[in-house]
Amino acid sequence: MSDFFSAIKAGIGFLTTFPVGIDVDGMQKLSAHAYVFPFIGALIGLVVGCIGLVLQHLPSYLCSALLIVVLYCITGLNHLDGLMDFGDALLTHDSVEEKIRVMRDPSIGVGGSVFCMMSLLILFSAIATLQQNILFALLVAEICAKQSMVTAATFGRSIHKGLGSIFVDNVTKHDFLIGLVFSTMVCWLALGIGGVVALSASLSSALIVVHLANHNFGGICGDVLGAINEMGRIVALVVGGAAWTLL
Repeated sequence: MSDFFSAIKAGIGFLTTFPVGIDVDGMQKLSAHAYVFPFIGALIGLVVGCIGLVLQHLPSYLCSALLIVVLYCITGLNHLDGLMDFGDALLTHDSVEEKIRVMRDPSIGVGGSVFCMMSLLILFSAIATLQQNILFALLVAEICAKQSMVTAATFGRSIHKGLGSIFVDNVTKHDFLIGLVFSTMVCWLALGIGGVVALSASLSSALIVVHLANHNFGGICGDVLGAINEMGRIVALVVGGAAWTLL
């Protein structure tokens, strides 16, 4: 039980900017209990969603913009940075080795800038259209994003040693199934079939990105996991929004 709570603490330190403290031992415990990712996603979603309830009385576009600021103040920019690195590498027309070098380069190119801009624009638009379900929509979106990372780590393979490989090399199908059961239950309770559709779409997007990463880089790394987190959130909001409207 102590390992579980240590994993939760490390996960909060890793996935948010909350000053709970994090060390190598905590990261190892987190990688051994990766099913806690969607639990932490639920915490993030609840915090941001409750703030959304307060801000929803503002004009929709202003509310959406402020919520994005709140979201990244809470989660940090590491995963968005991973998305930009992934975008740069994916759009590089060269060898696998060169693509990996570009992804590890700290500078941001055109591909990364475009990926970031498109991500923020779609996120902004999606949140702006979901004000009636703002709390549950953000709760589901964050759970989907984190379960997408667990999915990628389960079915992907690491390309080099680093922070990403700690998870990719240690996450098991047992972690995936526990996280999936929790994610499915909460998404269903929050938004019914629309929540389950959002989760399914997010996990599908994670598997697609894993396939792209295998083809372009030979596997996945921390930057790819960060990109999957950002994409999983957006896919959940967009597809879930459409499902909630139609169902």
